[in-house]
Amino acid sequence: MTLADFTGVAAHGSDDAALLERIAWERLPAHVAIIMDGNGRWAAARGRVRVAGHRAGVEAVRASVETGARLGLRALTLYAFSTENWKRPRLEVDALMRMLKRYLQLELDEIHRQKIRFQAIGRLDALPKSVRREIERATTHTARNRGMTLSIALNYGGRAEIVDAARAAVSRLLAANRTLDSLDETDIARELYTHDLPELDLLVRTSGEMRISNFLLWQAAYSELYVTDTLWPDFGRADLLRAVIEYQRRDRRFGGVVVSGETPVGETAFDDTTDLPLAAGAP
Repeated sequence: MTLADFTGVAAHGSDDAALLERIAWERLPAHVAIIMDGNGRWAAARGRVRVAGHRAGVEAVRASVETGARLGLRALTLYAFSTENWKRPRLEVDALMRMLKRYLQLELDEIHRQKIRFQAIGRLDALPKSVRREIERATTHTARNRGMTLSIALNYGGRAEIVDAARAAVSRLLAANRTLDSLDETDIARELYTHDLPELDLLVRTSGEMRISNFLLWQAAYSELYVTDTLWPDFGRADLLRAVIEYQRRDRRFGGVVVSGETPVGETAFDDTTDLPLAAGAP
């Protein structure tokens, strides 16, 4: 993708245009994930109910999806509903489910037009049937698209994902008559919800909270973290561009070191029980 992909949407002289000029197009992150936080605080600051913040956050979703697709990201993953969110008041949960269905109904044609492939990740069986029906429709309708993959994390928990992946990996291992001792990281990674996505490069969190809230725990092992104080409903194109620019400023060593005058080399991080590097297999 190039700056030309933003023609007509980033006015000359605007903040968006200035930020786009700073993008290094050859060093874009392949996979960006966002913890969409701050809807409740956004609503409270305006004397409104929490659901109003969720409604306002839909526009931030649209902006992030469009910007990610125009940038040429290979994958964008959004944390929409966690396994812990069922503890929220019933009215709020019901409203979130209605908004999700409405979003898929209203945005599907635009998502398809942008050649985005849609999928949902998480323990989807626990979602209401009407929500699962819309997810299936959107997934099927966009399955052949070859643009950015948009993943919405629903009833998602990072620990739950690892448990599910471990169970599936052990079942596959036993079916192949392999021993449990042969189980390795590749076996687990093959069973993750995100197994068909690139490695996670950049994890963004809005609202200023300094935690990852049980999101993509396995995938975030070597990703860059970017935290902004901006509340999710106020997160727009410029905010995502700033996150990408900051990512491109980082020196990503993946556990390696740079010796003056030499190319990066991996650290020899050995423990007492193995002669393999602890980060073996890391990208």
